[in-house]
Amino acid sequence: MIAEIQVVPHPPGDDTSAYRHVEAAIAVLAASGVRYEVGALGTTLEGDPDVVWPLLRRAHDAVLASGARSVVTVLKVFSAADGPGMDDLVRGHR
Repeated sequence: MIAEIQVVPHPPGDDTSAYRHVEAAIAVLAASGVRYEVGALGTTLEGDPDVVWPLLRRAHDAVLASGARSVVTVLKVFSAADGPGMDDLVRGHR
């Protein structure tokens, strides 16, 4: 499974870190051991669906736990029995 998550917190951060709440979500992904890549407008991750689905929820919840007043989370999910991986999908563009 490949998923892309974009968290859009309000506010995005605080006086000490402009993107503090986004960074809280990324920290959850980083600690998980699941392969992920941070992009300019979202973070892509790849792994077993039984691991990825709950991880997406934890990243969403981390934004609120870090102090954001609200958050909108945008997800894109790709699944295929023998589908391409993250590297396959971007190889021709790197």
